[in-house]
Amino acid sequence: MSAPSAVTPDPRRPAEIPRMLGRGMTMGDQLARHARTIGDHPAFVFGTTVRTYRELDARVSRLANALRDRGVGHGDRIAVLGLNTLEVVEAFFAATRVGGICVPVNFRLAAGEIAYVLGDSGAAAAVVHAPLAETYAQAAGELTDPPVCLVYGDGDAAGSVPGAADYEDALGTASPEFDEVRVDEHEPAFIMYTSGTTGKPKGAVLTHFNLVMHAFCNMATVGITGDDRVWMAAAPLFHIAGMSGLLPTLLMGGRTVLSPSGRFDPVATLDTFERERVSSVFLVPAQWQAIVSVPDIDRRDLSQLRKISWGAAPASTTLLRTIMEKFPQAELSTAFGQTECSPITTLLRGEDSLRKIGSVGTPMLGVEVRVVDDDMNDVPRGEVGEIVYRSPMVMKEYWNKPAETAEVFRGGWFHSGDLVRQDEDGYFYVVDRKKDMIISGGENIYCAEVEDVLAGHPKIAEVALIGMADEKWGETPLAVLAPREDGDPPTAAELEEWCTQRLARYKRPRRLAVVPSLPRNPSGKVLKTTLRAERDSGALPIESV
Repeated sequence: MSAPSAVTPDPRRPAEIPRMLGRGMTMGDQLARHARTIGDHPAFVFGTTVRTYRELDARVSRLANALRDRGVGHGDRIAVLGLNTLEVVEAFFAATRVGGICVPVNFRLAAGEIAYVLGDSGAAAAVVHAPLAETYAQAAGELTDPPVCLVYGDGDAAGSVPGAADYEDALGTASPEFDEVRVDEHEPAFIMYTSGTTGKPKGAVLTHFNLVMHAFCNMATVGITGDDRVWMAAAPLFHIAGMSGLLPTLLMGGRTVLSPSGRFDPVATLDTFERERVSSVFLVPAQWQAIVSVPDIDRRDLSQLRKISWGAAPASTTLLRTIMEKFPQAELSTAFGQTECSPITTLLRGEDSLRKIGSVGTPMLGVEVRVVDDDMNDVPRGEVGEIVYRSPMVMKEYWNKPAETAEVFRGGWFHSGDLVRQDEDGYFYVVDRKKDMIISGGENIYCAEVEDVLAGHPKIAEVALIGMADEKWGETPLAVLAPREDGDPPTAAELEEWCTQRLARYKRPRRLAVVPSLPRNPSGKVLKTTLRAERDSGALPIESV
């Protein structure tokens, strides 16, 4: 027997890892496996369009070949900008099949924000939905080397993006046969951009192993079985909840029903539950509130709905009791976590939803948890500390941000930034959210990013963003600002115009308060606790934007 080589093969170079051919850990591999075994089974449904596993696999191979024909290959980043459509799903699979790294892009972003994601990720290609083509073109125009682009949804829309090709034309001229690419399971699969306190989004690098492990651990913890094989994807696919939510159903060879983007329609959602015999779904509390308020809900056949979940915002005891009353056959659970963890870390299930109201539950299978102080010492149960994690589901790194990566993994644990306490039964309760974060309608809004935009206004001397309770969205941003010149603050209309050009709609302040100066501590840090107290007491002169 020959001695083993002293040289460790580089997993980034496919020619040096023939052992990976038999493993098949990517999303594209899972799809191909089902196409060979249950090819005629429906894989995805969107409206009246149904794609079987075989049909989807062939289109994904065509798209992968179309990308390869345009110079896209192993390790390249492929941006995907689209509303919830089947083409977004095809792009996700094709990116992994070609050995690339998929970069879902929030379709609510402004052109400048999209340009940052494209530039920071170094995207070599982009798949773009026609309604977003004009905004994408503005973003690509800010780059010196814009990605090659395929536009879908309108044959004429590709003309609005310089150098772009029509998606269906590209698929039509590409082969449905694809030469297998060797991809190590620990290579990046997705870069999911999540805003940070620095004011610029960070790209959380999730590997194939991260995502597959998350799917398996989620299935085992929640108890997903062969009877739970119709998942309704109601979250935006650019969001970690939408993207990773597809995987358990994919692994089981089930059927995913895509919900259209846009204004949430509770009646249409119930219609879909009945028509498609949906067995599991995740919705935010505001959506569940709309669902249970539909007048004829008690007359509908929803017996197949077995697992329902909520998260991303608080839910009242009244709402939880109503959900359990309207769906007595379904197990109710809440999910907690973050993008960097693929995303779920803890779950609260069933009757615990009421017995432990306010808790985010206990760790999911495969997640190790500690609650620590600033020096990484464990705090006693009942006391507040930061929740930190070890798990095979935790991201590999922040893309091109070694300092931020080192900081978030200090002490050998992933630091969530969430302050929690643990009760005597081991259930966790979030005491304070990530620093300076507002959750509005399930979307994370990081104050530093919005404050950076507002601070550029010529009439603003200093500004701080805090959340304000909102009946519909849970919270909306409140901008507290001091003007450069007394008596000449920006008007609400001026602020709205400034933000419209620079921020996604959901990030824009909905309330404005003008003050002489912001409260600060001796080191100069803005005291947001003081601002929140003044907000609650009515001391802030708040007006609508």
